[in-house]
Amino acid sequence: MPLETTTNIWHNGRLIPWEKANIHVMSHVIHYGSSVFEGIRCYKQPEGAGIFRLPEHMQRLINSAKIYRMPLAYTVDQLNDAVVEVVEANGVTPCYVRPIAFRGYGEIGVNPLKSPVEVYIANFPWGKYVPGDGGADVCISSWNRLAPNTMPSLAKAGANYMNSQLIRMEADINGYSEGIALDVNGYLSEGSGENLFIVRGGTLYTTPLANSVLNGITRDSILVLARQLGIPVVEQAMPRELLYICDEAFFTGTAAEVTHLRSVDRILVGDGKMGPITSALHKAFFDIVNGLTPDRYNWLTPVKVREAVGV
Repeated sequence: MPLETTTNIWHNGRLIPWEKANIHVMSHVIHYGSSVFEGIRCYKQPEGAGIFRLPEHMQRLINSAKIYRMPLAYTVDQLNDAVVEVVEANGVTPCYVRPIAFRGYGEIGVNPLKSPVEVYIANFPWGKYVPGDGGADVCISSWNRLAPNTMPSLAKAGANYMNSQLIRMEADINGYSEGIALDVNGYLSEGSGENLFIVRGGTLYTTPLANSVLNGITRDSILVLARQLGIPVVEQAMPRELLYICDEAFFTGTAAEVTHLRSVDRILVGDGKMGPITSALHKAFFDIVNGLTPDRYNWLTPVKVREAVGV
């Protein structure tokens, strides 16, 4: 999807013009992938707009930076304020928000510790992420997710997404909307940028964090909603063939939101349509983010946007 520019980007404490947000070609991040980032959605509300689970996203950014020994000069509250500032300054909603911290221009070599840490926050219109009308047709990827003792899956790090790129490109070239990776033990892990849920016999299953998955914030939200709706929830390792015989399956993620899977490896999931449990969770999620039901979990941070534009 082509990137739509906005007016301002937040950089190290101040707003700068979009076109001025440049880095040097010799910055550490370009050579060694030394970045951590977040993806956040801001939803249009009946009266204004709301950023979805902003504090949780900013805490995860700080956690990712900590794992990679990347000191950030900002607290969660300061980062929250920065996101609100840039969204309100650009006046675009609904939108996608991209905070990123990375090692900038300083020294060359693998050791990043003497390269400065830069923090940027941008926002822009962004619509549907996983292609496919009436559900996504996906495949099991030939690429595995990273082993737990190679790169930390709980860090949302730019370098991890080289693995994701291989998964997504392979799927796209072979005519699928997305790929699902297995972990190094052959169990289901996640999509290139989405957590995975399966429904079988009225129970909701998802892969646990030990299966090399990101601790997704939308994933957590769906678990909360499922329990509130009285849907049994199990987090456990699952074999790939469970996808072929399950009743329902869906992705979650900031970009994917809640996207049901129509087929896996050309095998229909159920009858290919969005099933009742997926539908109930899909409705509960979108009712909250779109302001159709009360925000009983305080998931939305209000922002003042004068006029709704974008997708």
